[in-house]
Amino acid sequence: MAEQKTPYFLIDEGLLKKNLEILRQVSQEAGCKILLAQKAFSMFACYPLISRYLAGTTASGLYEARLGREEFPGEVHVFSPAYREEEFQLLLGLADHFVFNSPSQLRKYAQRAKDAGKQVGLRINPECSTQEGHAIYDPCAPGSRLGTTRENFDESLLPLLDGLHFHTLCEQNSDDLEITAQAFEEKFGQYLPRMKWLNLGGGHHITRADYDIPRLVRVVKHFRERYGVEVYLEPGEAVVLNAGFLVSTVLEVVHNGMDIAILDTSAACHMPDVLEMPYRPPVKDSGKAGEKPYTYRLAGPTCLAGDVIGDYSFDQPLTEGSQVVLEDMALYTMVKTNTFNGMPLPAIALRHEDGTVDVVKEFGYEDFKSRLS
Repeated sequence: MAEQKTPYFLIDEGLLKKNLEILRQVSQEAGCKILLAQKAFSMFACYPLISRYLAGTTASGLYEARLGREEFPGEVHVFSPAYREEEFQLLLGLADHFVFNSPSQLRKYAQRAKDAGKQVGLRINPECSTQEGHAIYDPCAPGSRLGTTRENFDESLLPLLDGLHFHTLCEQNSDDLEITAQAFEEKFGQYLPRMKWLNLGGGHHITRADYDIPRLVRVVKHFRERYGVEVYLEPGEAVVLNAGFLVSTVLEVVHNGMDIAILDTSAACHMPDVLEMPYRPPVKDSGKAGEKPYTYRLAGPTCLAGDVIGDYSFDQPLTEGSQVVLEDMALYTMVKTNTFNGMPLPAIALRHEDGTVDVVKEFGYEDFKSRLS
């Protein structure tokens, strides 16, 4: 492609395919079905490729479910902490599996889903937290609204259930899954012989280099063989881990106790998880502050004082016009971008295995204005 104006997201098809091959191998070895969690990655231009490896999609609401049904061949699973009546009726024409968050939601909606030929599940809270440092993503935190605890489980509703679901992980290895699975089994294992399936949720960092795949396979096989259930996994990050980039340009370098490089990309607008989790995204050819000769604070162009990506060092000084490439920018970026300050959204590009690049989507003023009144 011609020189693309920054900032833009770039998804690498070859790196994406590498992840998908790992996931297909896990699916075959464990005998489970793996779904794409669209909440992490919804670039449907990649769905024809992803659908060759995965069994379907998961949705957290009406629009994700519709996108999965329209663009991704395979199963569509949906979960909501609380369904809206008008949306539930529309979802009946889109989703195959409905997971409910509470006994009261089951009482309200499950029979209608069953009558429509859908599979019905209940999300469980095993009350077993394995999180370290990501409280915002911990469904087992005290006071969590997500999932039904053992105390609140209503056995009279068992005839409505085809499966159980728990999702408690975030960027974690299979040892944490094993711990959680054991806690779940102790509290709810007695009900599994009556179930058709068990969904182990997402947060499995399966495609990370140090991920213990054999342990994951053992956990899945244990449930399949002991209880005769079909097992689902629904990773988001693992599908696109390290397969995406956000290419940006230095607009200005200022000094206030340290050198600060103002980029044309914003943490607040283009990668909100940097501030929400928070976390420090990798940057191509960089080191930690002080590790290389030239250290900079990378910051965004909005008026938010805290629009800061982090402190990085480089072999060469950054100047106006220098290119900065943020890595691992496929997950929880495009799905979370916003136009605060009237900030333009980054274009979305796809690099094919032959090296050619297509600009899949560009955004303009109308994308900002159409969200307002």
